[in-house]
Amino acid sequence: MASGSSRPQILCVSFNQDNSMFSVGTKEGFKIFDARTGRLCNDNKLGGLNVVELWFATNLIAMVGTGEQPSRSPRRLCLFNTITGASKKDLNFRSTILAVRFSRTRLIVVLQDKTFIYDLNSTRILEEIDTVHNPKGLCAFAPNSEWCYLAIPASTSKGSALVYKASEPELICQIDAHESPLAAMAFSSNGMYLATASEKGTMIRVYIVAQATKSHSFRRGAYPSTIYSLSFGPCIDRPDVLAATSSSGSLHMFFLDAARNGRNQTNKLLGSIIPGSKAISDALDPANHHVIHNIAPAETKSCLAVHSVEYSQNSSKFPDVRTVVYVVTHDGYFREYTIGTTKSNESSWVLEREFSLLDTGYTQKQNEHHHVD
Repeated sequence: MASGSSRPQILCVSFNQDNSMFSVGTKEGFKIFDARTGRLCNDNKLGGLNVVELWFATNLIAMVGTGEQPSRSPRRLCLFNTITGASKKDLNFRSTILAVRFSRTRLIVVLQDKTFIYDLNSTRILEEIDTVHNPKGLCAFAPNSEWCYLAIPASTSKGSALVYKASEPELICQIDAHESPLAAMAFSSNGMYLATASEKGTMIRVYIVAQATKSHSFRRGAYPSTIYSLSFGPCIDRPDVLAATSSSGSLHMFFLDAARNGRNQTNKLLGSIIPGSKAISDALDPANHHVIHNIAPAETKSCLAVHSVEYSQNSSKFPDVRTVVYVVTHDGYFREYTIGTTKSNESSWVLEREFSLLDTGYTQKQNEHHHVD
């Protein structure tokens, strides 16, 4: 399906806190969809929007304009009721708002050189953090975790992140993940794990937040590529799947659990035997890497969410796994993929649904492709 030049351009995409709904902002306004059914829940033409964030599955959203209209300043955050069509609260800032995040009790606002933590109910500032230059508004937030973990860049020259408890607020650690500046970050649902990717994009790393220690290194590819989005599986305890989309137009999926990674313990042993062997352990750590190519045109931004991970009953210690992933691309499409992985680590995928976000037409496709590692 080709994109028409007259179609409104997608400026932002965001899933809500349980990945059941998602929003898109365009030069005309915003749209809200039910990710599970594809139903268009709200279509509002308020003018150009650079930020549209949902507060769970409620009628409250946070939105930031492009500045093309006086009432939609990029320095004004509007807490908006989608049912009444009225603003509940406006918060004004001295510079452009680059990112907004919600939990049940906290509101995070990211500017180029500052990050604010608010009490959501009173909209009172709890913490104002002076940050390194952060022109993309990069941050990671774990809204469903007990402590509402927040990660922001700690350096403009290296891939380091500061992790805060937004519930307190309190700085708890610094994670030094990459030699190059960060490009993407994501927490697991309980906030215990943080995934990171640098601007180089060849390696994706996972850290245990409490100890600020690395638990996994995954090689995405040999050539640089921008990681647009990272998402863990929804497991409440230890995450089992990590997915990523990149500027190459591919979807990458990695297994984290040791049960599917038989060589993992061996590689940890080798890493301990060879002191300072970070690059070696990165190369040796097997990724259990599964790829779907051409999910979007190259350089097209995307946002993904791992919806579910299901294990079949199997006598083997390597169970069959069925992973459902949602992908929203900035050229205007939603796609749902089911990725099946066997105990022998062979994988296949099916495109379950595909529909346009900007047109009224709806289409479903089913294509199967086999990939053997």
